[in-house]
Amino acid sequence: MSDQVSTIAMADTAKPSGVRWKIFLLMLFLISINYIDRASLSVAMPVIAKEFDIDPAMQGLILSSFFWTYALMQVPGGMLADRFKPRIVIALATLFWGFFQALAALSTSWMLLLLTRLGLGASEAPIYPAGGKLNAIWMTQTERGRGATLLDGGAPLGAALGSIVIAWLMAAFSSWRVAFVVAGVGTMLCGLWAWYYIRNAPREHPSVNEAEARYLEAAHAIEDAATPAASGASWVAYFRFRSVWCMCLGWMFFNTTFYGLLTWMPTYLFKVHGFDIKALGGASFIIFFAGFVGELVGGWIGDGWRERGGAPNTVFRTLFGIAAIMATISIFLVAYVTNPVVVVVLLSTTLFFLRWCGMYWAIPSALAGRGKSGFLGGCMNLGGNIAGITTPLIVGFIVQATGSYFLALMYFAAAGIALLICSTLIDYSRKLPV
Repeated sequence: MSDQVSTIAMADTAKPSGVRWKIFLLMLFLISINYIDRASLSVAMPVIAKEFDIDPAMQGLILSSFFWTYALMQVPGGMLADRFKPRIVIALATLFWGFFQALAALSTSWMLLLLTRLGLGASEAPIYPAGGKLNAIWMTQTERGRGATLLDGGAPLGAALGSIVIAWLMAAFSSWRVAFVVAGVGTMLCGLWAWYYIRNAPREHPSVNEAEARYLEAAHAIEDAATPAASGASWVAYFRFRSVWCMCLGWMFFNTTFYGLLTWMPTYLFKVHGFDIKALGGASFIIFFAGFVGELVGGWIGDGWRERGGAPNTVFRTLFGIAAIMATISIFLVAYVTNPVVVVVLLSTTLFFLRWCGMYWAIPSALAGRGKSGFLGGCMNLGGNIAGITTPLIVGFIVQATGSYFLALMYFAAAGIALLICSTLIDYSRKLPV
């Protein structure tokens, strides 16, 4: 397919404008902001817990509360992106989550803080399904690995920057509240930027030239010709297929480890390895930035392999398998290491390989096509964020019951093995006849 598309693109005298890559760099930035806002509570939790006198189990409850509404709104968010198109959904989501992030600064108790996290979760929910929809609309089949990892790469990048930015703001102003306000207002401004630049289709964008528009239309025409005719069945029919269940479960097991590290790693490094607030910021940046680099590397390898003729099942099963195995080994070893530097290296290795699974965001369009990719992406992220709800709670109770993080690290390693199994059972080679 890639040879046919390249031949068509070369027929144009003008060079394709590349607006699609600029849109996904913007999405990378928006998701980074998304995770700065999420990570802010994890970084500030040692200070907030002392101010509000919160024990570890209650900390886990507050950290997980974001995911209650975030998970609940995944499928509706995906359906909104399918119906109203991604541009308006992304812009409004960004504006509202910035509002709730800033509002958290007014909290005077853990209960009010929890309520603002519920609002933040509901507002952020549509951003990933809508981003997956953009990937289906704006990218070709051999570009969607990079599109997916640019989209999802904002998660580790935002977590890395969030640790630095929030820790710096807290230190500079001696206030977690000021840090939350700055983050929230900045997010709202980014929502206006998203509305200004993003479009729902290449032909609608004023900066897309004829060469890029024709290139994408030709690629999508070839893709559509190989797509089975719709059966006319309802969305429930997707759940007759093993690949859909394994996609949702695989993303859940991926997020078990990632969200576990996102929510509890700062406290773990603080209590077990004696990191102060500045050291926490630096270590968290190194660990999550390694994840960001790994995500881009994984997407580049995957698309390059596909362009050279690699079969979808061979490419994705191999890369996801390597990612799961390496992440599992690294997180397992963390439990047995006492040197803080080695711990940071192992956690960095964990995220470098784990984040290759950002290419999961290419799966909804591979299974459902452009028409229902928002819905299927919402289903996948619902599965992923069940882990967001349960993991902070489980880790909190493990730590409170045992006084140790050892079993929590074993829990993450087990999730890595489950990720390997689910990723191997997905059929990436055909669209589902629904």
